[in-house]
Amino acid sequence: MFSNHFIEKQPFPSPNPNVELSVITYYSDHLKVKGMLAEPKGREPLDGFLYLRGGIKSVGKVRPSRIVQFACEGFIVFAPYYRGNQGGEGNEDFGGNDREDAFSGFRLLQEHPRVKKVHVFGFSRGGVMALFTALRFQETASLVTWGGVSDMFLTYIEREDLRRMMKRVIGGTPTKYPDRYEYRTPLFLLENLNCPTLIIHGVKDQNVSVEHAYRLEKQLKALHFPVDSWYFKELTHYFPPKINREVVNDLCQWMKKQGE
Repeated sequence: MFSNHFIEKQPFPSPNPNVELSVITYYSDHLKVKGMLAEPKGREPLDGFLYLRGGIKSVGKVRPSRIVQFACEGFIVFAPYYRGNQGGEGNEDFGGNDREDAFSGFRLLQEHPRVKKVHVFGFSRGGVMALFTALRFQETASLVTWGGVSDMFLTYIEREDLRRMMKRVIGGTPTKYPDRYEYRTPLFLLENLNCPTLIIHGVKDQNVSVEHAYRLEKQLKALHFPVDSWYFKELTHYFPPKINREVVNDLCQWMKKQGE
């Protein structure tokens, strides 16, 4: 196969005959974690697409149909499940050390024999994972955050329903442990970003407020970094299927234009 991080590859039923799906077991921080790989059939070199999911545990888990959707746009896609999920070792800590699962996933794609360069995509909580990954890997071709979290302090303030989980996973409140929330907030490190960024957000999003997007955009513009923003005034966290398909196509075209 490929990569020093790779352990095992198991075939998974694909909803599309032109895309091969596999469940990959790989090393992250000496933990055996899992993720899904989607490879368009053929031998031609393609760009890699690191898909960083939202949610935690069973909420927001990787959907094969979603991964195949991006593979059909001409990418080799890898989507980490994150540690502690679907048979993987360890425990998620919501943008903490589990970011290593994304980093190892990036390396996995880099070392795939058909992958040319790697783009990073994050949805919802995956937004912070994507930002940290692009910050860690200066060679990231492009970054897309869709309905993405950028500020963990803001998430705690806005999402009363998540506070119990956040206190348990992160170890306390932002007031008591501000350093732990700062560690999970990539806005403090943006001066180190080295790739073009696309921000996609529904203005009526109640899961991740559009303020996350505004803060990210404002800081990137202040740093004179390349950033595009697509705001959808009438949409929420989840886009209707037709619009979703259109946005997927548009963002993939945007990705392919970066670094041409």
